[in-house]
Amino acid sequence: MINQTYTADVLVVGGGTGGTAAAIQAARRKAKTILVSEFPWLGGMLTSAGVSVPDGNELEAFQTGLWGEFLQELRSRQPGGLDNSWVSFFSYDPRIGAAIFADWVRELPNLHWIAGKVPLSVLRQGDCVTGVRFADFTVKAKIILDGTELGDLLALGEIPHRWGWELQSQWREPSAPADFNFITQKYPVQAPTWVVIMQDFGEEVAPEIPPAPNQDLSMFAGAWDDYGAEKFLNYGRLPGGLLMVNWPICGNDYGKGVGRLIESETSKSEFLQECRWHSQNFAHFIQNQLGDRYGLAEQIFPEYLNSSTAYALHPYYRESRRLVGLTTLREQDILPIPLGRVASLNIEAIAIGNYANDHHYPKVNYQVQPKSIRWGGRWTGTPFTIPYRCLIPMQTDGLLVCEKNISVSHITNGATRLQPVVMGIGQAAGMAAAMCVELNTQPRDLPVRKLQNALLQDLHSPATIVPLFNLPPVHPEWLHWQLYYLDNPDAYPATGNCPISDHNNYNWMQKKYVKSLNKEYFRGIFHRLDQQDYRFSITTSTQNQLSLPIVTLRSHIDEQLQKFIDKQPLQICGYWNRAGNWLLVEHIQE
Repeated sequence: MINQTYTADVLVVGGGTGGTAAAIQAARRKAKTILVSEFPWLGGMLTSAGVSVPDGNELEAFQTGLWGEFLQELRSRQPGGLDNSWVSFFSYDPRIGAAIFADWVRELPNLHWIAGKVPLSVLRQGDCVTGVRFADFTVKAKIILDGTELGDLLALGEIPHRWGWELQSQWREPSAPADFNFITQKYPVQAPTWVVIMQDFGEEVAPEIPPAPNQDLSMFAGAWDDYGAEKFLNYGRLPGGLLMVNWPICGNDYGKGVGRLIESETSKSEFLQECRWHSQNFAHFIQNQLGDRYGLAEQIFPEYLNSSTAYALHPYYRESRRLVGLTTLREQDILPIPLGRVASLNIEAIAIGNYANDHHYPKVNYQVQPKSIRWGGRWTGTPFTIPYRCLIPMQTDGLLVCEKNISVSHITNGATRLQPVVMGIGQAAGMAAAMCVELNTQPRDLPVRKLQNALLQDLHSPATIVPLFNLPPVHPEWLHWQLYYLDNPDAYPATGNCPISDHNNYNWMQKKYVKSLNKEYFRGIFHRLDQQDYRFSITTSTQNQLSLPIVTLRSHIDEQLQKFIDKQPLQICGYWNRAGNWLLVEHIQE
């Protein structure tokens, strides 16, 4: 209805990863919530942007909150399981992810979802945001959340924000440039990628993928030379012969004139057209080089301004406008403490992440300070925390941010932009918004400890806010140690392990979990190559003495692997990931 005005407790603008999580959490907390999305799918990076092989927060101890609930739903709904690619431990059909979010929204009568709309202006009374105007309606709310992919409300509301690089002199970040240079000028933010889903048609010949107008196949030369064709194709392999193409090396990252994204609607449209064409040309190149069995997948994404449903609904944006908040997360805040495996604990923590700091600039290998560690027989990232004050504008009331638009430096954004982190940020923002309505207070005045307690003790999806490697959320001491370290941050262990009781007190859960997984059993010999580098020689007759690296996401398995002696016979329950060629261990019998 033209010029209709809606009122709500909480308005979330943007149906991406953070916005979707925020709206669901606010509504579950009983706030009257309106969610307005640009696209017909919810979930952003996890679904409509096509990145259905998410990175980070993969360890069992970090699979909590809405992120953990999402993984559990995927495990129950995805035929064939989630162990299909080597870039992630979770790869799934994006249609299933979109269905999960749609179902969650449908279950909440106090959550009104309006799709296909973008914000046009922000309503303010002094320093307080009070509403957002769309093309044919306006929404007024007590608390408004910017969950847009590019931080659109920050620009529309003239709320102080950043775009681009900061120099080392600003915060003394070790990886920041000393001076502006050709990289900072050419790529003010990280390059987006327009994901395309391809399919292996096997014996059939796939329909030809035509080149796009800006074809320059030399840009893709050598894309998989260091990996080989098979490993390249397995990078983002999905169930059912689908292949997610989001390849950073001479692939479909696109950053030419990326600053156009925020200059005008015309320049943004030009960039997006080129970005999509670039992915089309990469798909054309793949088919041309690797054979006509590889073509565009069919009926993956909704027909939304796009005749080919193999292309995501929008690019995978790695960076957006970034809020100038009450505090700014810097690179020092996500790097490991001296002689430790974790970053320092922020006592205002409301979300966690652990991914390595990953930056994308086509044809440029920009080195940042390493934050990776060996754990569970593999590499993972140093865990870090997101403080609540990163979500709150310096001066403006009535607004929280809940996407890649939080108050972080350009360098730090490389680690905070990952899907599980943003989902945790969204959950915390949604909880905070609902609590502000309950307490009739502004976000800056909400006691952070009340918010932390609410997240830790949420009835649906309690969320970890203190990263501890050896404390899975099912452990009976989980809540105790979460609260203990919030009260005693100086006691937070540099190892990331807390002194919990013996694991026998939850062996019943372990046995139940293993049975439900329906995994395979492998007999063989354990080999220790290094402290966190293991292989397993399978001796069962059907495997012909196959030798595989073994990895785990479970803390008690990590402890077992560290204690086994070289050449020890074992029986392992787990899953052989053929894309990554590793054995993911869930249970071990000596």
